[in-house]
Amino acid sequence: MTATEHAFGSGPAGTPPLLEVSEVTLRFGGVTALSSVSFDVREGELFAIIGPNGAGKTSIFNCLNAVYRPQEGHIRLDGVDLVGKRPSTTAHMGVARTFQNLALFKNLDVIDNLMLGRHHIMRTGFLKGMLWVGWAKREEIRNRVRCDEIAETLGLTPYRRVPVGILPYGVQKRIEIGRALAMEPRLLLLDEPVAGMNLDETEDMARAICQINGELGVAMILVEHDMHLVMDIADRVLALDFGVPIALGPVDEIRDDPRVIEAYLGQASTPGPGAAS
Repeated sequence: MTATEHAFGSGPAGTPPLLEVSEVTLRFGGVTALSSVSFDVREGELFAIIGPNGAGKTSIFNCLNAVYRPQEGHIRLDGVDLVGKRPSTTAHMGVARTFQNLALFKNLDVIDNLMLGRHHIMRTGFLKGMLWVGWAKREEIRNRVRCDEIAETLGLTPYRRVPVGILPYGVQKRIEIGRALAMEPRLLLLDEPVAGMNLDETEDMARAICQINGELGVAMILVEHDMHLVMDIADRVLALDFGVPIALGPVDEIRDDPRVIEAYLGQASTPGPGAAS
């Protein structure tokens, strides 16, 4: 097996990856944001993308959920190409995303915010929903029960009837993930989930991410600047620099890769004075 075959290996027993990104190139005029980016994500994997500011991490997310359309390459979910699809279509196909900035409805409580993630799943029309009888009533109750389950998974049950605008920032970030999880995704895109958090909030978020991944088996792609978090919880890591992939592999390999060190620090690490050669 070649190094490339190992890096892009399939899941157990030769099962094809859930997501396959192949030679994706994205340009804005004369600026190339992504250049021949390739990777895969397996069922249940926690995959991370790292790189300095401007490396192209968010551009990848925008391609994965069809906000951007790359000029070259393919993005396949279960063999179906996502390039050219609408964001709403990718949501129906099982791709959910959180964003760096919170976009919660602060006057609504936690459960109502989570229910917004069920919008594409619920089939009741506007008028029947207002009347709240028959099928509409049963459907809403069933989906609220599911949101209660998600709230419990994320440790949000004590806040379920509290307006989210008065809750701490770290709790609001978990609600944001809960709303994405309410979409019943097969692939969850987490865009800097611990940005702006203190140490305790970061540890709570790390536990929540691992719990979602472990208990629900949801495949995740994590974009994050907190290297301690990435190296602690990720299965594999893709490192980018100015839109170009520079390293891909298990966290132990990426941590010590001189190309990754150079991209972050500006120069590769060198032995100090008196070090053995």
